[in-house]
Amino acid sequence: MTVADTTDLLERARAWAADDPDDQTRAELEAIIVAVEAGGDTADLADRFAGTLEFGTAGLRGALGAGSNRMNRAVVTRAAAGLAAYLSDTGSPAGSSVVIGFDARYNSDAFARDTAEVMTGAGFKALLLPRPLPTPLLAFAIRELACVAGVMVTASHNPPQDNGYKVYLGDGSQIVPPADSGIAERIAAVGAVADVPRGRAGKVLAEEIVDSYLDTIAGLAEDGPRDLRLVYTPLHGVGGTSVQQVLETAGFDAPTVVAQQEEPDPAFPTVAFPNPEEPGAMDLAMALASETGADFVVANDPDADRCAAAIPTADGWRMLRGDEVGALLAHHLIARGKTGVFATTIVSSTLLGKMARAAGQPYAETLTGFKWIGRVEGLAFGYEEALGYCCDPEHVRDKDGVSRCCCSVSSPPRPRPPDEASRTSSTTSPASSGCTPPTSSRSG
Repeated sequence: MTVADTTDLLERARAWAADDPDDQTRAELEAIIVAVEAGGDTADLADRFAGTLEFGTAGLRGALGAGSNRMNRAVVTRAAAGLAAYLSDTGSPAGSSVVIGFDARYNSDAFARDTAEVMTGAGFKALLLPRPLPTPLLAFAIRELACVAGVMVTASHNPPQDNGYKVYLGDGSQIVPPADSGIAERIAAVGAVADVPRGRAGKVLAEEIVDSYLDTIAGLAEDGPRDLRLVYTPLHGVGGTSVQQVLETAGFDAPTVVAQQEEPDPAFPTVAFPNPEEPGAMDLAMALASETGADFVVANDPDADRCAAAIPTADGWRMLRGDEVGALLAHHLIARGKTGVFATTIVSSTLLGKMARAAGQPYAETLTGFKWIGRVEGLAFGYEEALGYCCDPEHVRDKDGVSRCCCSVSSPPRPRPPDEASRTSSTTSPASSGCTPPTSSRSG
């Protein structure tokens, strides 16, 4: 880096620090500036200002820290101001409601408060979910409360050092083009953070919205046996109390929860990567299932919008692939007369299309991402191979790991005898996973 480049970098960093509303990240950046001024390495500082975090259909996501290329209160304030300007410019009247949720990651609560203050400063009514809660509850609340938009502060199953900012519009679906570019343009037009109008931190919603969501999900459970021996883990995330309340309301026996992973913990200390798809993430749950003689294992990712499952086999516990679970859930819904469009993405299995056609139901294939599945007209069920499932699109038009858990325990897969499973073609039946779709005596 040339002397002129270093000088320019330091000027940008000093200007950012002067406008940073967060004492912690300001001090962090000032210490780095001092080190560079003293002749230290410029690489870290250069990376922090290598552009800005790009706002797209997934919102924002990145490592926490000071600088324009990190997740911090200054970046979030600009994002909230840009979203508020977009809502105003596209016809949302003053006084409209925006609901804001957050998970248990580092700084999620602070980013949610900043968003609420910016929204009220822009003339909107900010509604905050009462505590760290699952992402699908935010998607539910948007429609339930007739909001014009929703924001969820989460980085889903990213590493502990990350956080993110996910935006939904009034239909309860994630944003798609051109909304993403429209919001990004307005973020870029935001001036100094200190000049962004702020109001009160909004209204903290009562627990009724949580109970309404959980009661709605519990209603998905059908009549049938309730004595399933279930092991569950929220992987240090926010799904634990929600899943347990849903199962209790639906009449199931309480699951055995992995104690080491039961409470929210932004450090995710027992896993290398807090994604149930990753090798090792469900080892504690499957070991506990072996110890307790469980029938089924279920895991959520940290914000509980995804759900993984494992079953016992002759060779030990085995994770079900996302396509396998999608086919089993579709089989369950079709067998019970669910009508409408069955949808998945272009990178998922083609089996769902074969099942839908055989049942005389329409089928849709979308681009990758739930932002597209959630917008399919007449959606009855949608899934993506990356453990995302939409079992109740009438209420949540996004992937929902809590409802997926409820539907799964209502109709858990049973291990199929190896000789029978080997005779089944993988292209024609969900039983190719080595599982048998549940019979009516099992699930009612």
